[in-house]
Amino acid sequence: MTQQQSEEPPKLASFGTALNVAVIGASGGIGQAIADDLVRCAAVARIFRLSRSALQAGDDSDRWLRLDLEDEASISAAANAIRRSAGELHLVLVATGMLHAGDQLQPEKTWRSLDSGALQTAFRINTIGPALVAKHFLPLLAKDRKTVFAALSARVGSIEDNRLGGWYGYRASKAALNMMIRTLAIELARSHPRALCVGLHPGTVDTRLSKPFQSGVPAAQLFPPARSARHLLDVVEQLAPEHSGGVYAWDGVRVPG
Repeated sequence: MTQQQSEEPPKLASFGTALNVAVIGASGGIGQAIADDLVRCAAVARIFRLSRSALQAGDDSDRWLRLDLEDEASISAAANAIRRSAGELHLVLVATGMLHAGDQLQPEKTWRSLDSGALQTAFRINTIGPALVAKHFLPLLAKDRKTVFAALSARVGSIEDNRLGGWYGYRASKAALNMMIRTLAIELARSHPRALCVGLHPGTVDTRLSKPFQSGVPAAQLFPPARSARHLLDVVEQLAPEHSGGVYAWDGVRVPG
């Protein structure tokens, strides 16, 4: 029996019951683990798994929809499909991000490696895509209860915490995402006073994104996707509306701005 299977299922008691959940990036390591863990949560009524690549269709309570972060029309179509099917959402998790893309895009070690195309790609995936998801999905959040819109950020996006340099595009695009989250949270509070818009730092997770950079990570600090998923669900369970606009690490500690 795996560790994930032996754990108690997530409860999400602070959200109430009959939850409709959307996981964007559900074909990735963290996104898939989050969606799989939520299937076991008694409080969840429907899960929408959204990704660019097709996933195996589940039953009516676990449905796949196509969504491409670089195609706003697909984002809008997915939001409209959820509106028709479920009416409203209570938890939206954007589990996407790009750090490298083979030889075509690698984290910069020096300013001499800065490239316009690579920077644009980082911002399209890490900043603009999640922002457009927020544009179309925040209006779906229920107004009469706790709801959360959360996007995967990264500690390296913290300006205050940057002491090593390098990784220009990834750092800058995640810092921009953090500003988007803060700004979205301010506007969201005006119409949804019980809602949160937050960033989540998952730590170093054993996925394709981190694979080339794991050699210096202590084993105890390299999380399997299932463990990371549970950490993140525990964090959103503990957050309250006054935490909206912040970025929180896997252990619940706020990441500096």
